[in-house]
Amino acid sequence: MRILVAAGVLALALSPAAAQTFGGYPCTVDCSGHSAGYDWAADKGIEDADDCGGNSNSFIEGCRAWAEEKEAEEESNYDYGADEDSYSEDGEEESPY
Repeated sequence: MRILVAAGVLALALSPAAAQTFGGYPCTVDCSGHSAGYDWAADKGIEDADDCGGNSNSFIEGCRAWAEEKEAEEESNYDYGADEDSYSEDGEEESPY
């Protein structure tokens, strides 16, 4: 029994620490590049992840994290009860009957 406990402790000691992530993207050392990209995207009002660019993958991923977060917020604010086809040309809701 002691051997099993010792083996478990040794396995935990040798396993790599849990990797840090930023917006679902893995960080290499710290997340400063991701944070800079995220802040830049917030300052610039970026809403489309395809508009993120730069020379640093971590910066781009931070920017993408911002844009993806904004897209998710937009989707959650969408009124799923309203069907675009249920409105007339003048914007009035039409009866489905």
